Amino acid sequence: MRYIIIGAGAVGGTVGGRLAGAGHEVVLVARGAHRAALAEGGLRLRVPEGELTYRLPVVEGPDALGALRPDDVLVLAVKTQDSESALSAWGPAPVDGGGTAAELLPLVCAQNGVESQRLALRRFRHVYGVCVWLPCTHLDPGLVSAAGAPLTGVLHLGRFPHGVDETAHRIAADLEKARFEAPVVPDVSRWQYAKLLANLGNALEAVSGPLDGEEAAALFGRVRAEGEAVLRAAGIDFVSPEEQRAARGDKVTLVPLDGVPRGGGSSWQSLSRGAGTIEADHLNGEIVLLGRLHRVPTPLNELLQRLANQHARERRRPGSLPVRELTRLADDAVAFVQDPGGARP
Repeated sequence: MRYIIIGAGAVGGTVGGRLAGAGHEVVLVARGAHRAALAEGGLRLRVPEGELTYRLPVVEGPDALGALRPDDVLVLAVKTQDSESALSAWGPAPVDGGGTAAELLPLVCAQNGVESQRLALRRFRHVYGVCVWLPCTHLDPGLVSAAGAPLTGVLHLGRFPHGVDETAHRIAADLEKARFEAPVVPDVSRWQYAKLLANLGNALEAVSGPLDGEEAAALFGRVRAEGEAVLRAAGIDFVSPEEQRAARGDKVTLVPLDGVPRGGGSSWQSLSRGAGTIEADHLNGEIVLLGRLHRVPTPLNELLQRLANQHARERRRPGSLPVRELTRLADDAVAFVQDPGGARP
């Protein structure tokens, strides 16, 4: 199978590079300065064993490839806020022998959150979800870093909304030859909702810095508890922390990489690159949406969603809001929900 990586950033670049290193045919899809750097100097993948360079075909969209092949696998790895434009571009792409990508080809959503696969299922018949447990970074054009060892990541994979099939097993087999563990599960959404709870801290990290201090950790605990309450009210099952730890064990341990400064998660990276957008609407915003549907207050996730979008829109540096100030704003937001007649935070 040929893998077309739609969005060759941190996750897409790492998956594409590792697949290429295992001998698989890979095409990268990228834009702007990143695309130019990939085309000129190849994909530079910095990993524990050193910096590897892969010179792979790079395109901006499907037109550059002509008719797609029946054995192509589309891996959607853009941020969720960019999914709709990517799906609308690739869905109608013709496949050699007749039909379109949306009708015939598997689309694998390797992204945070749960929204992209729902968007995809409106267009594509064969949609697969991935719970992405993959520590990786993309800050500079042409360069992606992945610090995990001995495995690069753990990628739970299954059909969306549920089930498994031969295609899922074939994709998983290719990933497992490329330094990933890729369990094929019939309930991939349970894993993705568990990851969503962890990702609720992305906005907090982006606006106020690392979560390793007591005050930040305590605030994140409150944000996560709000998310868990919402999922339970909505009747949505998710994998427990104990089951996650048992599945991952010590398979992915972070190794310091030469020339790679300590960074943060995907939202932190968006602010660092000055991308102008951030995925908070589909992480904290997912909890806000479910809370409103099921009448569960979500003041903390609403606050983080609003602040993260403001920071992205104004291109503020990550970590620019002191965590003590964020905690004060969080307390005010909770107090306002409890007493709507009080001062608005």
